[in-house]
Amino acid sequence: MADTKKQAQEFPTYKGRPLVRCGDEIYYGNMEEPYVIRMQIKTKKEVDGKELPDKITVQLMATDPYLSPRKQLVKSSEKKGMFLAMDIADIWLERALANKI
Repeated sequence: MADTKKQAQEFPTYKGRPLVRCGDEIYYGNMEEPYVIRMQIKTKKEVDGKELPDKITVQLMATDPYLSPRKQLVKSSEKKGMFLAMDIADIWLERALANKI
């Protein structure tokens, strides 16, 4: 029974960091670290009968719960396609966690 609880808490990862999706929002990174990425899918397009994200807002956010929502937002950009969104998300998160903001 302990094994099933452990498996239920595991998330898919990208470059060693968790990816958590809730509807049209995707969070990339560990909430225990100082920064995470929030990606919001704004529009979708249909390709070969499948719905794929088209325009995605990428936001670098501080995880400090004592900051106001405005101060939590560090950077924001809109990208076309999931590949470009994940590419910039990984770069921003790496730099932020290395204190190179």
